[in-house]
Amino acid sequence: MPLTTDTKKVMFEIYRDSDFGGSYKVVYFTELGEHDKETEIENAMRGQHIFDGFLLHRERNQAKQIVDELLARLNRGESIDEGVIRENLEPFLA
Repeated sequence: MPLTTDTKKVMFEIYRDSDFGGSYKVVYFTELGEHDKETEIENAMRGQHIFDGFLLHRERNQAKQIVDELLARLNRGESIDEGVIRENLEPFLA
């Protein structure tokens, strides 16, 4: 039975890169292609874990915009804890 858009989820992780100046990044694991999967997973594993979860598939584009805004704030030096991230993403978390 194929998954419907209501049951499909996008697994993601926000992390701080251990290389390249320690910038904050996101990886959407379930959207990785075969050619970049290993590298992206290794980068995330080496980095400092910040937040992870599952996004509702049907809401993923709007959720990604919020993740991008959070990353921009973090990369500007703003201190954002897990609670703030969860609060911002709550409507989109599976």
